[in-house]
Amino acid sequence: MNVSNEKHLWVSWDEYHNAIAELARMVHESGWKFEQVLCLARGGLRPGDIFSRIFDVPLAILSTSSYREEAGTVQGVLDIAKHITMTKGTLGGKVLLIDDLVDSGVTLQNVQHHLKENFPAVTEVRSAVIWCKACSAVHPDYFLQYLQHNPWIHQPFEEFDGLRPHQLTAWLKKGEVN
Repeated sequence: MNVSNEKHLWVSWDEYHNAIAELARMVHESGWKFEQVLCLARGGLRPGDIFSRIFDVPLAILSTSSYREEAGTVQGVLDIAKHITMTKGTLGGKVLLIDDLVDSGVTLQNVQHHLKENFPAVTEVRSAVIWCKACSAVHPDYFLQYLQHNPWIHQPFEEFDGLRPHQLTAWLKKGEVN
């Protein structure tokens, strides 16, 4: 078992799901009502899906990517997809922008600018993340944990980052009890 410290925050599946629920409760208790959830893929996919279900609002997805170098541990150039994926209509009204964390703040800042410039039907955007690092240039409207020491966050789904299809049989067997 890994131990969290100032440099590393290890998060289990239970802690991860509880954090999303706590963040949803925080947004609800704020009294702010929104019509759509826009999650930033990939880190915001799971929180976005859960928020969409809890608040019973449509889910939109915007793909962004900046952590591609050094096996996803070094931030590179930010790419923002040209289109937002949603089942019907267009992005508009009050939108909750959700991601898993804000690190430098570059993604959050650039996506907010992207929405303002390209989606005039959006009347208000607020942002929510589970973790907000102190090194961020911007702070989201809602965040569950403020991380003063800017640790690397080890999320539970990262176990799949190095897993490849040909390794699945062995990976599945590791959990079997004889």
